[in-house]
Amino acid sequence: MKIVIQLVLWALIAFLGFQLWTSISEPEVFNNTKVERYQKVINNLKDIRTSQLAHQEITGTFAGTYDSLVRFIDTAQFAVTTRRDTALADEQKNRAYGLDAKTGGYFKFITIVDTLRFVSVKDSLFKDGRYKTMMNVPIEGIDKKITMQAGKLEDDKGTKYAVFEAKVSKKDILEDLDKPDLLAQELQVVSVEGIKGTEIKVGSMTDVNTSGNWPKLYDSAKNKQ
Repeated sequence: MKIVIQLVLWALIAFLGFQLWTSISEPEVFNNTKVERYQKVINNLKDIRTSQLAHQEITGTFAGTYDSLVRFIDTAQFAVTTRRDTALADEQKNRAYGLDAKTGGYFKFITIVDTLRFVSVKDSLFKDGRYKTMMNVPIEGIDKKITMQAGKLEDDKGTKYAVFEAKVSKKDILEDLDKPDLLAQELQVVSVEGIKGTEIKVGSMTDVNTSGNWPKLYDSAKNKQ
């Protein structure tokens, strides 16, 4: 009987030890997986931002769909230019004052921009074809998309600014880990070292802003593509 009691006690101790180990290790495993997945998603968001900024530079607007954005990358070209300052006689002012530029009249300074050549946007921004899948959540087994929209934002003076926003829910990234309590905590994060809110996003439809909402941890050199 004594041996049976000892075995039961050892089994109970082992069970409690396992429970304690699990309670300590599960949050750590969840956090490590979370950071790894967030980094992959953020890399895609950075590619989306890079592509959108190129689109704005050339067209003056942001793309509203991934189809149009990918097509732009495939076909658009950057102009390689050179700028030089030069002085020209200010003929209008010289006539008004009866002066001659050759003998000390007025001059005006202008900047001349010359186009040297054109280079492919695709070759300039990407060394591979990853931009074609930048809209996907890059986690194996998760079939989700990063949503994106673009438009115009008008200020109090009536000036309109191009804006865009790309975002994905944290829930879409982490739900398959089957840790509802840890996921619920993550959705309420307010730490400066974490990503606040329920989404990871870049840009904004309510503010002229092309920044991401992630901390510098995800911009460190070892995490860059």
